Amino acid sequence: PDGFNLFTFRNKDWPLSYTERINGTLIGRGVAFEMLEFLMEKFKFNYTLVMPEHNIVGSSDDMDGSIIELLANEKADIAVAFLPILADARQHILYSTGLDEGEWMMIMIRPLESASGSGLLAPFDRDVWILILVSLLAVGPIIYGLLVIRYYLTKDSEQVRYTLPHCIWFVYGALMKQGSTLSPTGDSTRILFASWWIFITILTSFYTANLTAFLTLSKFTLPINNAEDVRRKSSPFVTIRGNAIEYAIKNSDEALNSLSFLVDKHLVEFTTNLNDSDILMTTVAKKNYVYVRDRPAIEHLVYNDYLVRRKVNPINERSHCPFATATTPFLKRVRAFAYPNSTRWNALFDPQLLNMVEGGLIKFKLLENLPKAEICPQNLGGTERQLKNRDLVMTYLVMLTGFCTSIAVFFSEMFARIMNERKLAKELKELNGPGLKLPPEKITYLSKGVSDSPPPPYAEIFSRHTSGMIGAKGMFGSQIVTDGDAARQMINGRDYMVVKEKNGIGSQLIPMRAPSAAIFQYTYTN
Repeated sequence: PDGFNLFTFRNKDWPLSYTERINGTLIGRGVAFEMLEFLMEKFKFNYTLVMPEHNIVGSSDDMDGSIIELLANEKADIAVAFLPILADARQHILYSTGLDEGEWMMIMIRPLESASGSGLLAPFDRDVWILILVSLLAVGPIIYGLLVIRYYLTKDSEQVRYTLPHCIWFVYGALMKQGSTLSPTGDSTRILFASWWIFITILTSFYTANLTAFLTLSKFTLPINNAEDVRRKSSPFVTIRGNAIEYAIKNSDEALNSLSFLVDKHLVEFTTNLNDSDILMTTVAKKNYVYVRDRPAIEHLVYNDYLVRRKVNPINERSHCPFATATTPFLKRVRAFAYPNSTRWNALFDPQLLNMVEGGLIKFKLLENLPKAEICPQNLGGTERQLKNRDLVMTYLVMLTGFCTSIAVFFSEMFARIMNERKLAKELKELNGPGLKLPPEKITYLSKGVSDSPPPPYAEIFSRHTSGMIGAKGMFGSQIVTDGDAARQMINGRDYMVVKEKNGIGSQLIPMRAPSAAIFQYTYTN
């Protein structure tokens, strides 16, 4: 039939349907018009383009100048465009058979690192790190408590009762692979210590393997992958004015209505700019917005951008893909042509459209000008990833924290030493009386004076100790009170003779092992 009226978008919905002006005449282009040309050859008719006032699909609350308004007022016979099937629009128009399932995807700036991180914390997630910290804080007191319980139950006098700080430092030393001087004697205690060592060995093995993978592989995840991530992170995004995304957000019956609060916060931009490249370079690249567009437009946009960047810089492969596309669709809707409610053409056209769908013609046309290989995927596996300085930021922070902590501990030790010296000086002053002033001297046998006598030979000490004469008078010289003031004690696994100093304050440790004793004796006899 001659005079058959059709319309498409006033500007374009590239590459599905758009118009070009040739010799002053508007000509329809895109996949939708290729399907229309097939129908023209089949049924021998011509068409005239009727343009809507605005480039919007329309809804019950947004009818002015829309495609739905043209069809509802019967100013056009068919909408040659991939229109999303909206429940709200069915009362105004009639949809054709479904052409495809449209998917609206998100494209954003490619992040510098994976959303899961690429530093020292990347191998484990937050829950694992929290449990490791809890175990690090809890295992030390648990070991100490079990040691105390075992000591009171067994009454084992040979068992070494390690203090709580010793147990805590053992746990920390095992985690840092520093080793430990603790040597438990009980079987249950040894199993307890060995269990922690095995746990740390397995943990560090997994950590090392995962850290290698995170630092050397280029695979990463995007910070925003679906509509739920947009809602949870309140991420700003931009989309075309009057498309399915806008109506799905504003319709209370749609799942995307949960994003309506972002519209109230002005975090959603419904743009009338139909130049995808311009939106990508301005809103996405400069403002760090997420761009939501249907899949065919996104794929052609990424491919064309890739070709341009490859011409500019053919050597640096990583600079060809500055944008990344989420793999999960933001929205899915079946798309179709549309007619007025009083149409008769649907009975003629729908069977032919169904044949094209079932024959795979539409799917073929959507992918016709795209390469078979995926362009700019999330995982850029073409090049081997080199570590950058930002990958080692956590290492620098660990070193800085360690140095700052050691400096703080050093000053605290110096402060404690000064306070102890003042306390000792005060006690000496109270002991000697206010009127007696003693010259400062070191309370040690290492500064030998005229009145200081070296300790007796070790053979004599050992012989008296074995014969019960350890407290005999004059054994350590006339200046040392030895009546009950010398005792044998094991410290850190070594035998010492503990002897009080000559002024009665403090104690002197004399080693009893043969090598140490010989060195100690040599110091005072030579």
